[in-house]
Amino acid sequence: MKLGYVCTNYNNSAYTRVAVDTLLKIPGHDYRVVVVDNASDSENVQALRAIQQDYSLVDVIYSQENAGYFRGLNAGIARLREQHPDVEWMVVGNNDLEFPEDFVTQLDANRERLSVYPIISPDVVTLDGEHQNPHVIDRISKVREFFYDIYYSNYYVGMALLKLASMAPSLSERSDEQQWRIARPIYQGHGSCYILGPKFFALFGQFWAPTFMMSEEFFLSKQLQDKGHKVYYDPCIRVLHHWHASLATLPGKRRWQMARDAHREYRKYVKVLG
Repeated sequence: MKLGYVCTNYNNSAYTRVAVDTLLKIPGHDYRVVVVDNASDSENVQALRAIQQDYSLVDVIYSQENAGYFRGLNAGIARLREQHPDVEWMVVGNNDLEFPEDFVTQLDANRERLSVYPIISPDVVTLDGEHQNPHVIDRISKVREFFYDIYYSNYYVGMALLKLASMAPSLSERSDEQQWRIARPIYQGHGSCYILGPKFFALFGQFWAPTFMMSEEFFLSKQLQDKGHKVYYDPCIRVLHHWHASLATLPGKRRWQMARDAHREYRKYVKVLG
């Protein structure tokens, strides 16, 4: 199977090495990799150059400015498509992924069945063993949307709300991920990893990226919905995500501001009332 992998990198090149290594050591397939570096510091740029020296199949785009997540991925997708137009399947997303030995074998064995869907969302499993997909099976409830608006109304109000939510996880957490064993079309797949099939390139070619970062899951779902499609979640394909629950603490103000800006764009399309 010919398979591309496109990821973004920002000051964490050690993760990129792990992702590249675990993918390329899976035998029996033809790989092409494009890493989009979003203006990392010199130490991480050097680490990327070392990866290029160690792996001839890895191409790196060294951006002079941080393009963001989906825009960065679009640059990588365009580069890979330009240089290798025969690659019809791509894994795109984060660089903090680890690919199990059966990842490509499972994709290859099921690609005829999955080729009717533009986007496949795999079973994303954290280091803690938590399943991050299906991210959102159906629409987000009006009550949750209301609390999102409160969260993004003010940074300190948002942090207080986040603290309260952590004290009552049974009330604040969604249960969608508990249904990870069931393959189905879903509203949103977790943004850390998507698999693009031939149908995606026939219909779209790239992601709709109206924001710098955050809320990508929604914008992708809308992009697909406008063409009569949905993300398809299938747990037969699994990937490990180097995300840890301890990192999900109070976000920095800059991160909150980026999420708020994305939320404002999101609100143009999803209304709490009406």
